Amino acid sequence: MPKRYELIPMTCSQRRHVPLRRRSVTFAHCAALLLIAATALTGCVTSPGGRSQLMVISPEVAIVESRKAYVSTVQELAREDRLLNDPLLADRLERITGRVVGEAVVRYPHTAGWEWSVALIDDPKNVNAWCMAGGRMAVYSGLIQRLEPTDDELAQVMSHEISHAIANHTAERMSIALVTAAGMKVADVLLGMGDRGLSRGALAANLAIDLPNSRAAESEADRLGIELAALAGYEPEAAVTLWNKMAKVGGSATVPFLSTHPAPANRRETLSGMVPEMRKLMGRGSRQPHPVQMLY
Repeated sequence: MPKRYELIPMTCSQRRHVPLRRRSVTFAHCAALLLIAATALTGCVTSPGGRSQLMVISPEVAIVESRKAYVSTVQELAREDRLLNDPLLADRLERITGRVVGEAVVRYPHTAGWEWSVALIDDPKNVNAWCMAGGRMAVYSGLIQRLEPTDDELAQVMSHEISHAIANHTAERMSIALVTAAGMKVADVLLGMGDRGLSRGALAANLAIDLPNSRAAESEADRLGIELAALAGYEPEAAVTLWNKMAKVGGSATVPFLSTHPAPANRRETLSGMVPEMRKLMGRGSRQPHPVQMLY
């Protein structure tokens, strides 16, 4: 529950001399006000699924900021010797991801100029993968070791993450992070708690990856991802078996992938229902892999 401050009964003249922190104001109220203000000041973008998206951060800015964050993250991982030196896995991911990206570029030509890359992160406990705006991706060793995905299942992982980037979900999460950070700062002022020194830019960069996607965004990435994988020649049923594996792993431990990719209701059933339609797409893609830089 948000911390609530007691409203003390008093006359109107007395209230004029009482600090704002004595009023019944919550962080949620302030954040809501900031979101309303942001809505009035920004335009909307339409996702590939036809959903209207509020953007405080434009997709173009998200790409620029994501590149900065990605380069910094990879450099830090290299210094700490936390990149996974596994040439065989790198070759496997390059082949699979290249085929999926090839289909993405055909369908969404604006992504042809993206700096597509995959960093292999040595973290056996972390079952996760992500793709930032502009096609910069990462796969954690825990996802490979604990799920033991087939090529078809790994294609579903990569196509799902790529779909988040194509659908501008990174910009959405960055926008939410910025609005939240701004809301917290305004709430601090209103409640008389002082400046906590929050950096909106730093918060957006961190939360863009860690902040959960909305269920609507997940449904969009599911649909677009299974299509891209099918066009690239990968079995659609693997989307269902992948989530079965993810559910089993998630039953015994906290899985970052599941916390940042909240499952819409009946997700596996919905994916299973798409399989017959998606199988019709197999073999219809260009089958031309796109260059993907591997970082390991």
